[in-house]
Amino acid sequence: MPGQSNTPANHKTEEGYNEYQSFAFHPYNVLLILSLFGITAMFLAFTAAFVYTRVQSDLPPLRLPNIFIFNTLILLGSSATMIWAKRSYQADQTQNYQRALMATMGISFLFMVLQGVGWYQLFSNQIYIHSDNSAGYLYVISALHFAHVIAGLPFLGLFLWTARKRMKEPVSVLVYFSDPEKRLKLRLLTIYWHFLDGLWIYLVIFFYLNYLFR
Repeated sequence: MPGQSNTPANHKTEEGYNEYQSFAFHPYNVLLILSLFGITAMFLAFTAAFVYTRVQSDLPPLRLPNIFIFNTLILLGSSATMIWAKRSYQADQTQNYQRALMATMGISFLFMVLQGVGWYQLFSNQIYIHSDNSAGYLYVISALHFAHVIAGLPFLGLFLWTARKRMKEPVSVLVYFSDPEKRLKLRLLTIYWHFLDGLWIYLVIFFYLNYLFR
């Protein structure tokens, strides 16, 4: 019967959707979680080594340029635009989704430019990577975070390129927004972006506290 023939298909679709909704053990999610744990461990090791080196060598504290603090607000803005992108995707809002992705990319590029300005200010204060171990750690740690922002941009660009390519006709828009794999990948990218923001906030607070406790 017609009513009965649709039941297995609907059930199969629902199971496929739940596979992506309950994504705790999905390979993409496991890979991201392992990557985030590895990145966290690396930055914790570097910051611990910074404290140990500074205490053992009795090095003077380093004052972060104010641009580093301003960059925190910039990154928080990129988190907000990623949330906007995710909500626009869930609400099938084509234009807002693309605008949110473009805004996130623009804000991320602004962050990188201002990060370069921050390093230039350190140079202007005659703080170089070879000045002492504390300065070396500051440059290495901030450069590593910079590199992880760069690493996320190709995925962000791919989302934007795919959206602009496929969101031209009503049918292709419907297919795009109903794809559970894209929903999962967007969620993972949003998590990664929030992680980078949280990591930057930790680093800024860490260096600021190290400057206060001389």
